[in-house]
Amino acid sequence: MNRISRNISIALRAERLIAQRHMTVIRNQTGLLAAAGMVAGIGLIMINVAAYYSLSASFSPQMAALIVALANFLLSVILAVTANRLSADADVQGATEVRDMAIEDLEAEFTSAITEVRGVATDIQQMVKNPLGTVLPGLVVPLAETMLKSSKKK
Repeated sequence: MNRISRNISIALRAERLIAQRHMTVIRNQTGLLAAAGMVAGIGLIMINVAAYYSLSASFSPQMAALIVALANFLLSVILAVTANRLSADADVQGATEVRDMAIEDLEAEFTSAITEVRGVATDIQQMVKNPLGTVLPGLVVPLAETMLKSSKKK
């Protein structure tokens, strides 16, 4: 039982350290991604301006603006469809299996410990009900050996 509690304690501490490290990485990534997003936004604005000026040479200014806006909407639809297809199920499947195996192992350990405790409780009940009947079989063999040794000496 002591081993089980020690393993649970170690597993919880390790999970906490892992979670803390993941949160630190996520926090740093979020800051860097926000900065990258701002730079990309500025870049997209500059591409839109350049596309507008390029198209306004061939089309009217209104038509050039419309074409740039439609291209932006198309890009946003592509990004939204891609985002909706993302799923963490495949990434988490291995970790879920490991967690489930650990829980099954803990359940087996608890079942074994409970069975052992029940056996000890039954043995104690037997000793309380019949102290000589429980102790006597264990004493018969050593007592017989002692009697045989003493009879051989005589």
